[in-house]
Amino acid sequence: MSDTTGSLPHRPTVRPTDRHGHVPPLGVHLAGDGVDVAVLAARATAVDLCLVDDDGERRVPLDGPTYGVWHAHVPGVTEGQRYGFRVDGPWVPAEGLRHNPAKLLVDPYARGIVGAFDHSPVGYGYVAEVDDDGRVVGDPFGELDPRDSLGHVPLSVVVAPRTGDQAPRPHVPWSQTVVYEAHVRGLTIGLDALPEELRGTYAGLAHPATIEHLRSLGVTTLELLPVHAFVDEPHLAVKGLTNYWGYSTLGFFTPHPGYATAAARDAGPGAVLEEVRGMVHLLHEAGIEVILDVVHNHTCEAGDDGPQLSWRGLDARGYYLHDDGTPVRFADVTGTGNTLDHRRPRVVQMTLDSLRYWAQEVGVDGFRFDLAVTLGRGHHGFDPDHPFLVALQTDPVLNGLKLIAEPWDVGPGGWQTGNFPAPMAEWNDRFRDAARQFWLADAREASHGRAGHGVRELATRLAGSADLFGHSDPPLVRGPVASVNLVTAHDGFTLADLVAYDHKHNEANGEDGRDGSGDNRSWNHGLEGRVETGDAALAPGIEIVPLRRRSMRNLLATLVLAAGTPMLTAGDEMGRTQRGNNNAYCQDTPTSWVSWDLSPWRQDFLATTRHLLALRREHRALRADAFYLGRPRHALRTAVPDLAWFDATGAPLDHGGWVAPDRRVLQMLRTGPADGAHDVLLVLNGSLDEVEVTLPAVPVPDDVPGPRPGTWDLAWDSVWEHPDERGTADDAHLAPGARALLEPLSVHVYISA
Repeated sequence: MSDTTGSLPHRPTVRPTDRHGHVPPLGVHLAGDGVDVAVLAARATAVDLCLVDDDGERRVPLDGPTYGVWHAHVPGVTEGQRYGFRVDGPWVPAEGLRHNPAKLLVDPYARGIVGAFDHSPVGYGYVAEVDDDGRVVGDPFGELDPRDSLGHVPLSVVVAPRTGDQAPRPHVPWSQTVVYEAHVRGLTIGLDALPEELRGTYAGLAHPATIEHLRSLGVTTLELLPVHAFVDEPHLAVKGLTNYWGYSTLGFFTPHPGYATAAARDAGPGAVLEEVRGMVHLLHEAGIEVILDVVHNHTCEAGDDGPQLSWRGLDARGYYLHDDGTPVRFADVTGTGNTLDHRRPRVVQMTLDSLRYWAQEVGVDGFRFDLAVTLGRGHHGFDPDHPFLVALQTDPVLNGLKLIAEPWDVGPGGWQTGNFPAPMAEWNDRFRDAARQFWLADAREASHGRAGHGVRELATRLAGSADLFGHSDPPLVRGPVASVNLVTAHDGFTLADLVAYDHKHNEANGEDGRDGSGDNRSWNHGLEGRVETGDAALAPGIEIVPLRRRSMRNLLATLVLAAGTPMLTAGDEMGRTQRGNNNAYCQDTPTSWVSWDLSPWRQDFLATTRHLLALRREHRALRADAFYLGRPRHALRTAVPDLAWFDATGAPLDHGGWVAPDRRVLQMLRTGPADGAHDVLLVLNGSLDEVEVTLPAVPVPDDVPGPRPGTWDLAWDSVWEHPDERGTADDAHLAPGARALLEPLSVHVYISA
């Protein structure tokens, strides 16, 4: 390649190398009178740094490769400089080699990105065109496309390191953690309490009104859907839709500029980064942690026929997992068309470098790893001792952060819940399924006279899922906090939709309803869709509305009061609906946004959420940090078991009760984990009939001296629309052995006096 568009005032100083391979860190970093440049392109024959200005492009040949890295020191380059790379080398797509110097490539280590991919055929490495339906089509194994992609693709930008004091991390213990999963734009775009220019932005997340809502709930940890720079997939661009969720990464070191305020975007990538750092700082000052949902399993470049934006043109074989076919194709265990190959050290390095950058320079408190099984795949499938997972356990920057795995992907052996090493926590899909099955799917079956699945699975999840997370080496060291319990997430029905829809309604996504899961375990309570109450007292379906809301409260209580780490989905606390869309990934519309216009019942549900989280916060028996053993804790003076189960009569649950498919009543007693701490009794009636239960006594052995527990105080009943109804409850104080009447499909929570 040659410089055909201009020249630098001084020839760049090429950093000398020797056989030991001394090269600068990957990326473009300000150094002295210019920048140090290093980019991995192991199979290339030449690489140019391309400096882009309003009057054209200047190309700087890089030295190399040294162990696959091309590098130089380039004087005269300052912050704000736009740039990219052009890479020459073999174009043999059948062998996975896709070098094309006509395509300007984004730096994988760029700290800033400007511009957008216009989805033109010029952005593809192979010869392509637009068909009558607006799709880019061509032969990805065909001829190289000679058209220059400058002007059609995003550009990298030089950004100086950000400095300045940051508020210290809150370091919330896992046992006290309450995770709140939210979308940067979707959470505040409709929040009228914010100035209009802050709605839907990083700055909006840190506004006092947003922080007050999170703190009033009892949220300790804000988990953000992807904030790495991303682009829309080609098939969405054709339909006029966008990748709202952001699981299509273009830059692992770059904040997505679309979530910044207009003022920050106008000021450039450095200002966008400052806004993100300021958001983290203010949330930390409020005692709230920030976790990023990161997508290191794939990139935005799609499958074999995808665009040539960065990694594909630098070294497709080195970055991406391929099959062994002829021609060689991208291997896909992510469902996106491509998979980053974490068997390769340089891919592991890129991921770790990105995580450290966000932890150290931005200050975030942890990461949720999308499709984390992909990151632990070796040559023979998932390996819990994979080098990347070992690095997370041992890296001094990362191992003290909160690390959460989404423990599955779509490849062979892709379901690995419970198999990640400490200190990682994991999304527990078994908890999600058990809660929905007991309260919704089995109740729906019971309404048709059919048996369900009993109480055993739900009880296992309520107790912290030791069957999944207890088989560590040594056993039980992870504790129930390793289970991130969820009933909903960004992917799937909202809590309100779980009780209103039996079927997904994804027509707006433009995929003829094929997208989204069909296994929702939901229950519409007899009528599909919303019931328009308004002022029409006799509106169709009005009679099922109270039961729907009770079912929501049952699911919420199961989530908040179970052993483990609860995760709420933004808006569920206020009854947010997506009108039955269970895969709203492409809906940057009110369908996905949190609605802050609260009707009376939504205000009541918000109060209920706050009340239940306050109960969890106030009572240590609800915040277990060690697995239950069903026997006394050795550190306490009392000789009572840490956990006991009872049937409706107050008798210990026997084997027959555990395995009976029609058993729908369960009493769970957790004793205080410290001397003097209150005990908590959770009473569940999953049947469609009223049930009379006998409240058990705390099982203190007869030979243990001292007073026996007094009364059980009713702290909450899921029949209540608002927690204030506690003041009118007839059974607010009951002695052990007393009887309580549970309405159909309800939960009682008692606290020992």
